[in-house]
Amino acid sequence: MSLLLVMELTHNKKIKSTGTKNLFENPLLEKLTRSHFSLPLCILAVISIYLAYLAMGKFDIKISIFSILFISGFFSWTLGEYFIHRFVFHMDDDKKWKRWITYTFHGIHHEYPKDKDRIVMPPAGAILISSIIFAAFWLIMQNYAFAFVPGFLIGYLVYAFIHYAIHAYQPPKNFLKWLWIYHSIHHYKHPDKYFGVSSPIWDYVFNTVPKKNK
Repeated sequence: MSLLLVMELTHNKKIKSTGTKNLFENPLLEKLTRSHFSLPLCILAVISIYLAYLAMGKFDIKISIFSILFISGFFSWTLGEYFIHRFVFHMDDDKKWKRWITYTFHGIHHEYPKDKDRIVMPPAGAILISSIIFAAFWLIMQNYAFAFVPGFLIGYLVYAFIHYAIHAYQPPKNFLKWLWIYHSIHHYKHPDKYFGVSSPIWDYVFNTVPKKNK
């Protein structure tokens, strides 16, 4: 069965509390869609460290400038997280190619939110997208991208770790419990609201917070 047919047959089905499902018949392609959460995070951490090394070792970016750019990149991720989640993963599904993208990259996660192999981006996707991100920022910043992008990627790592913890573990009995509640509302009650995972800031800025009476 083709991926498109699988996507069409499962679109809008009820959320499964257990289990998983193949996206591809081809075993190699299917394997590329899965990963233990630690593998892509380790890869991106190494990339971040290497870019930071180049920033200060090869391009002689001063530590003060590096720190500003790194911190700016880190917090810029929260906005990137919001826009990607809202406008890519939850784009209008009025066309088949849009439904293909949303289901392949995120819809299957909504259908099987407890499938630990698909909570974070797999290594192939992480490397490809991080390369695109670096290229885009390099066009804007030139060599300063070697300081900004590591912060941006570390921001993603924090988000990915939080996202994995929310789906893989029970909520803690401390002040972090609200993160579990916040994201659970997105998954189980309002999929068109609460697009922030590691930070709620942009949901309030762009008014994607559920009304209290709903």
